[in-house]
Formats: sequence, C-alpha cells, structure tokens
Amino acid sequence: MTTRATVLYDAPGPRGRHLNRILTWITAAITVAVVLWTGRVLQSNGQLTADKWEPFTFATTWTTYILPGLFGTIKAAAASIVLSLAMGTVLGLGRLSPRRSLRALCGIIVEFFRAIPVLILMIFAYQAFTKYALVPSSQLGFAAVVFGLTMYNGSVIAEILRSGIRSLPRGQVEAAQALGLSHRQTTWSILLPQAVAAMLPALIAQMVIALKDAALGYQIGYVELVRSGIQSASYYRNYLPALVVVAIIMIALNYTLTTLAERIERQLRAGRARKNIVAAVPEHKDQGVETKDRATVDWHDPAHRDLRSTAE
Repeated sequence: MTTRATVLYDAPGPRGRHLNRILTWITAAITVAVVLWTGRVLQSNGQLTADKWEPFTFATTWTTYILPGLFGTIKAAAASIVLSLAMGTVLGLGRLSPRRSLRALCGIIVEFFRAIPVLILMIFAYQAFTKYALVPSSQLGFAAVVFGLTMYNGSVIAEILRSGIRSLPRGQVEAAQALGLSHRQTTWSILLPQAVAAMLPALIAQMVIALKDAALGYQIGYVELVRSGIQSASYYRNYLPALVVVAIIMIALNYTLTTLAERIERQLRAGRARKNIVAAVPEHKDQGVETKDRATVDWHDPAHRDLRSTAE
C-alpha cells in the first residue's frame, strides 16, 4: 500500500499507525454504542414500528407531499444557481475593473449582501414583493427564495471569482499587455478560462449550499421538501420517519450535484477541448503524488505519445 505524499503532515510511522488503529477502533465502538442506545430509546417510544413508516408506501403520500416539495426545492435551487453564477461573474469582474467607481460599486454590493443572512433576505424580499405587487401572488414564495439565494450566493461567487483570477501569476497579465490586448480581452480570453478549474471546488460547495438553503423557504410558506415532509408528518403523526426520508432525499440530491460537478472538473483538468462529460476521463495510474502528467493525459488524442516508453 502506497502512502500519499502531503504538505500538511508527515506520513505516520509504525507507532503512529498502531495508535491510529487503536483510536479508530475506540471511536467505532463508541459510535456503535451510541447508535444502539438511540435505536433502543426510539424503539421503546414506538418510533421504529412499521405503522410509522407505512405511509411512505402509499402513492398519495408521495404525490401529495414529497414530490411537490422536491420539485419546489429543485426549481428554486436551479434558478438561484444559474442566476448566482451570472451575478457572481458580473460582480466579480466588476471588482477587477480598472474603473475605480465600478470597483467601488461592485464592492459595496458584494459586502452588503454577504453580510446579511439568507433568511433575512428572503423575508425582506417576500414583504417587499407583497407590498409593491412586484410578482404574482402565486409566485411570492418562489421569487423571495430565489432572490435571497441569488443575492447571497452571487456575492460569495463574486469573491471566489475575484480571488481565483488574482491567484494567477502576474506574468499572465503582463504578457497579455505586451501583446496589446485590452483589459476585457485579457480577462475573458486568458485569465477567466485558467481560473475556472481552480475555482470549481469552491463553486461546487456554493452550489450545494444553495440547494440546502432552499429549505429556508419553509419560513415564508414556500412549498419545498422540508415543509412538505413536516406537513406529511403532521398528518400521519410520524415525525421521525418523515424527517429521515427528507434527509435521505436531500443527501441524494447533494451527492448527485457534487458528483456531476466533480465530473465536469475532472473533464476540464483532463483537457479543455473535452466537451463530453459522460466520456471516461483518461489518467495514468496513481503514483502516490498528484502530477501534471496524470492530470492532463489524453489517450483519445491520436498524436499523444508516451515518452517514457521510448527505450523499448
């Protein structure tokens, strides 16, 4: 078994590995004991009986409560993610603008909305949309949820974008200026494409946060998964099973989103010309240390040659 190199800590020796195994077994034993104790308490209170879970075998439970709430969560999260990416791109590039007034304006917007909790933004938007009739009454909850998620996550994405571009070597900008490229051409053609791969892990995390924060719409009456689950529990009197089902669905949604985003990230790192996110990502065997060779190899390129095999 190979030991992966890391800059955070030294690989443990024999005594360290022995201690880690002991601590692992102790932690596992404590975890099992807590799980068994919790299950015993729930069983004694009748929370694990079959009749508590039986409502989820009814089609009406899903069509009346769960599926409409799931659709509401996905709809709000998808709309807010798309709008957040657009808003974050505009604000992030605005903060890098050579114009001082534009940088100041974008900075004020970003800092203002990053400092306000998402729930406060949703409540404020709901009240404002209601008072001034800015959206139809049937869409008040959806509009308020999307507004709150978009303004907060868009501001965070703007900072992610700005820091990603700032992290690139200064020589990139100097070379572009030497070629006579404008600030806009340098940003869109050179800096932004290189920063995308570096920003993807943070962007993935922000998308997951947006998906989870859609549940805050429960406080303003928006029909989403958590609200639907609690309504189902109120009707059938099975709060624990309902919350467990809601938690499983949310975990599945977040895992799917994370897996898809990580797949796109691997495709981008494998080669920028790759557009098919379903195709297998070619890479060399794990050598224990992440190398540029392993990250960028492309077996599908007919001109690719493995220089390490020239001695044969």
